[in-house]
Amino acid sequence: MANPVWQSLAGQRAAVEQLSHPETISAPTHAWLFTGPPGSGRSMAARAFAQTLQCEQSDLKDRGCGACQACATIAAGTHADVNIVTTEKVSYAIEDVRDLVAAAHDRPSTGRWRIIIIEDADRMTERATNVLLKAIEEPPERTIWMLSAPSPADVLVTIRSRTRHINLVIPSVEDVAQLLTNRDGIEPQLAETCARASQSHVGVARWLARSPQARERRDMIVNLPLTIRSASAAMESAENLHKLVQDEAESSSSDRNAAERANLLRSLGLSEDETIPRKLRVHVRRMEDNQTARNRRAIHDALDRAMIDLSGIYRDLLVLHLSKDSALINEHLRPTLDEYSANVTAEHCLGASEAITLARRRLAGNVPPLLALEAMLLAFIPRTRRHAAL
Repeated sequence: MANPVWQSLAGQRAAVEQLSHPETISAPTHAWLFTGPPGSGRSMAARAFAQTLQCEQSDLKDRGCGACQACATIAAGTHADVNIVTTEKVSYAIEDVRDLVAAAHDRPSTGRWRIIIIEDADRMTERATNVLLKAIEEPPERTIWMLSAPSPADVLVTIRSRTRHINLVIPSVEDVAQLLTNRDGIEPQLAETCARASQSHVGVARWLARSPQARERRDMIVNLPLTIRSASAAMESAENLHKLVQDEAESSSSDRNAAERANLLRSLGLSEDETIPRKLRVHVRRMEDNQTARNRRAIHDALDRAMIDLSGIYRDLLVLHLSKDSALINEHLRPTLDEYSANVTAEHCLGASEAITLARRRLAGNVPPLLALEAMLLAFIPRTRRHAAL
C-alpha cells in the first residue's frame, strides 16, 4: 500500500510506483516534468514527491509519512526549502523566473533538498523558459526542479530533454469517487455523480461535491441546449450562460479579493474607510492590477469549464444514439437526455460538438465571449429526425 502522501492521488498507480521507489528517493534526478490532462493531479503528484524526498523518516520505504513536520509544512506550502510557484496570469513574468533561478542556488536550510515546483510550466514564455534552461542544464548541488504541464509538447524540447518525465493518466470515475468518499467524507452516491459530471477531474469533482450552488449552476448550464428551439431562444440562452459564468467567477474570487484588500490595508496601518495616502497608493494599485488579471483568468476558466460540460451533454446524446445501456457523464439527467435524443439526429449532435470546439478556439483568440456564445448556441437549434427526413 502506498504511503499516506500518495493516497490523495487517484488512479495513478504506475506513477506512484516510480516516484516512491527507494532508488528514486535515495538518488533523485535533478529535474522532473509531470504531465497529464487537467484534473489528473500533476501538481499534487509533484507535492507528494517533494514530501517523500523531504520526509523526516529515516527508512526509505517509510518516506512520505504525511505526519512529520516536513510533510505537514510542504502540504501547507510553508516549508523553508520547498518553493511552490503558480501563476494566475496568462503567463509567467521573466522576472519571476529569474527570482526562482536565484533561489535555486540557496543551500537547503532544514531539508535534504532545495525543491522548486513550477505549476503550469506551459504558461512560461520562450524568453522565461530560456532563463530557466541554464539553471536546469547546470543544476546547483542539492537542488531539484519539478515542472508540471498538460503534455510534453507544451514545454520547449530543450526542457523536455533535460528532465525525467512522469506521465499521469485520467483516473477512472470509480477511483475519483472513492477518493472523495475516503478523503473528504462525501456520501458515495453523490461522490460518483460528481466524479462523472467532472469527467474524472479530481478538483472539479471535489468542488461540485462540496457546493450545492456549484451543482445547481452546472445543471443550469448543461440543461440550456435542451431548451433551445429558435434563434431568439439561442440569443437569450447565450446571455444567460454568460451571466452564469460571470456569477461563478465572481463567487470564486470576491471573498478572496476582499480578504486580500483587508490584509494589505492592515499591513499598511490603514482602515477600510481611511483615505489612502498618495505614497501608499502604488501598493494598492499593484494589488488591484493583480486581482483584475486573476478575475479575467477566473472568467476564462469558468467559460472553458462550461464548454467542457456542454461537450459532455452532446457526448451523452451520441452515446444514447449508439447504446441505451452505456454509462453517461450526466447519468443523473438520463431520463431527460433519453427523451431529447429521441427527437434529434446524431448529425445534429456532432454539429453541436463541433460548434463548441470552435467556440473554445474563438474564446482563446480573444473573441468577445457573448459573440462566441451566441454563434455556438445557434448551432444548438435542433435538427430533428423529422427535419432530417425531409
